[in-house]
Amino acid sequence: MKPRLTIQLTASAAVLVFAVGILSTGGKADWGWLDLYSYAATAAVMTYWLWERVVWKRPLVQRLGIVSRDISGTWQGTLTSLWTDPGSGTQPDPKTAYLVVRQTAFAVSVILLTDEAKSVSSLASVNSEDGIASLDYVYLGSPGITHEDRSRMHRGSASLNITGVAPTRLKGRYWTDRDSRGELDFTERAPHRAEDFEEAARLFEAEEGEK
Repeated sequence: MKPRLTIQLTASAAVLVFAVGILSTGGKADWGWLDLYSYAATAAVMTYWLWERVVWKRPLVQRLGIVSRDISGTWQGTLTSLWTDPGSGTQPDPKTAYLVVRQTAFAVSVILLTDEAKSVSSLASVNSEDGIASLDYVYLGSPGITHEDRSRMHRGSASLNITGVAPTRLKGRYWTDRDSRGELDFTERAPHRAEDFEEAARLFEAEEGEK
């Protein structure tokens, strides 16, 4: 459901209660219906907050297909770079990567973590068309200070297909303004949102230990 439509509906509900309050007093000025309006406005705001933060991600609502798929949490997977070293003619080995997704009904942000760099989205969206869902975003990549000699700051974009209504996989490609590209594939997910690479690694080590 689009944010604009949701706002219109909640505002309309408040106006409707306000109008009913006026009519119930015969159309005459009565300060009593102002109490009804304040209650309606409060209820509308609370309903909006509950929908945005909680209700939209409930399994039943997700299955209805009227909201974005819930992909929030920390995902573990691999980053495979297709960049070729001009000196050796070889490509880097795939490396472990973590994708941290923060999401509400109407907004999403993404952070990609590797042992060398951190990429933060500046624009992101979860889209669905003809039953095919995807996470699409643009980002700014910042290497760690010890890796700046061979990996400079850059901008890029990524598009990841989302598998499952209750998502089990994010897989797709990325491109950068350094003329490099590659593949991202995430298959493990934890509900907690990690702050850095080390914390993300510990999340999945703990999950493995519990199995």
